[in-house]
Amino acid sequence: MRELLLVGASGFARETAEAVRALNALEPTWSLLGFLDDDPARHGTSVSGLPVLGPIERVHDHPEASVVLCTGRPDNYVSRRAIAERLGLDDDRYATIVHPTAGVGASCRVGAGSVVLGHADLTADVVVGRHVEVMPHVVLTHDVRVDDYATIASGVLVASACHIGAGAYIGSGARLREEISIGERSLIGMGALVTRDVPAERLWYGTPAGDAGRAPLPEAA
Repeated sequence: MRELLLVGASGFARETAEAVRALNALEPTWSLLGFLDDDPARHGTSVSGLPVLGPIERVHDHPEASVVLCTGRPDNYVSRRAIAERLGLDDDRYATIVHPTAGVGASCRVGAGSVVLGHADLTADVVVGRHVEVMPHVVLTHDVRVDDYATIASGVLVASACHIGAGAYIGSGARLREEISIGERSLIGMGALVTRDVPAERLWYGTPAGDAGRAPLPEAA
């Protein structure tokens, strides 16, 4: 069993831990060491039965361990890119986690450090980049491309040949029409019905979705 560290100790990190446990129940693969988080109040505590071992930099104390970056709240959904750049790890240090109930077609590819949670469905010739979060019950239909660091929240349906740009966040329950593009670091609101291309770094929401201004990106992003 290979050691595994989860960066972050909030909701998505706990969901990733449960996906790892589900994989281990079928075939023991990963030894979950615990979480790393920069919040000092969490250090030395236990989250979902796993210890919070210390700040993110402690990943370097475990050079043989694989890593998954599990941050990315809607109010700071670009954090994974910043953490990856800060850690400077090679791709071969990052684990790719696919929940055993997810469907990933043989012609699909999922990049290093990405997580696909339960009951998601990647149908045919879908390409998911590095450090992407695909939450439960997401459907990515044929020829969809998802660039690095994107987040696709639960229940999103993406029609064929869409392109989701690097670092974009697609809110829960959103629907994307065929062959549209979502620009880098854009934020799509919950339940939005997106029928046309979205430029980079914009906030779109509604049915049909419209431009609501600049995405609320952190100043340091």
